Amino acid sequence: MADIDYYFSTLSPFTYLAGDGLEQAAARHGARIVYKPFDIMALFPRTGGTPPKDRHASRQEYRLQELVRHSAKRGLPLNIAPAHWPTNAAPSSYAIIAAQNAGGGDLGGLVQGFLRACWAEEKDIADDGVVRDGLEAAGFDPDLADSGLLVGAETYAANLEEAVSRGVFGSPFYITGDGQRFWGQDRLEDLETCLAGQAE
Repeated sequence: MADIDYYFSTLSPFTYLAGDGLEQAAARHGARIVYKPFDIMALFPRTGGTPPKDRHASRQEYRLQELVRHSAKRGLPLNIAPAHWPTNAAPSSYAIIAAQNAGGGDLGGLVQGFLRACWAEEKDIADDGVVRDGLEAAGFDPDLADSGLLVGAETYAANLEEAVSRGVFGSPFYITGDGQRFWGQDRLEDLETCLAGQAE
């Protein structure tokens, strides 16, 4: 079985715009996804990146145009200036880590639910109620929001260090078992081509 290490931030609009494309590709090729949420704001300065708010105006304008185009292309509603962004991504990330460890629910659905909450539903994914509701909606025990804090914090920090060491510099970022790296929701087709080759 092929593995995909999936590095992402629950704050990333481009990760939201990936929808369930990764999960669909993995299902078609029998690949296993390992979800690795990380702190993208801490990643940027360590890998030559710049937070959106600090980018040149021309880059900020282009980013907004790209978001609108990809939203229309994917058929996903998007608020390009959500009320609760940026916010603290740690609570939602800890919940994802705890849910992955616990098993039994729809992990991809949980990730997409948090992203949708931020970018389409005007919810604060740092809010405990939003996190608990997200867990429950995806088939997990909402109490994971509390019980998974310690392990979540440790793993979240470790995911950042691992991401830096493996050449990750943005979100979404996919790394296959043979070390092929793909950055961006618009690289899912290339990722799937790679998975098809691994399955041969």
